[in-house]
Amino acid sequence: MRSAHSFLLKLSFFLVLLLAPFAANAVNPDEVLQDPALEMRARAISTELRCMVCQNQSIDDSNADLARDLRLLVRKRLVDGDSDRQVLDYIVSRYGEFVLLKPRFSEKTWLLWGAPVAFIAIGGVALFIYARRRSGRPTGTRLTAEEETRLNEILEQ
Repeated sequence: MRSAHSFLLKLSFFLVLLLAPFAANAVNPDEVLQDPALEMRARAISTELRCMVCQNQSIDDSNADLARDLRLLVRKRLVDGDSDRQVLDYIVSRYGEFVLLKPRFSEKTWLLWGAPVAFIAIGGVALFIYARRRSGRPTGTRLTAEEETRLNEILEQ
């Protein structure tokens, strides 16, 4: 009986871990476009845009009113014939680069994209210099006269 309980506990834990990454989307049924291809494009664009209320959620995942307005705007622009790039450019022109969950590489964001590489390079150079300085130094302490005599006796045997 105990092993069955343990198995069920492990199984339920595994299922929770397995299903946890799948967040429920906040897109309402009245927002969904009739054309499946346009809807797929709208969903793809929506996952790239940040909810300005929630900050770390896409507008596709957010229930905020502003996120809903942005989802509707994305769909309207797509129905009007805009390309994905044109829709993103339009929204960025209204809300700024911050609306993008993955900022574009530009002169404004070079530090954001380059900082991790720079920190890794600086850390590698510092580690290399530290290792070079440590390599020539003896480790431990010098033997006392008594320890040295005892070591010589052992080696002579």
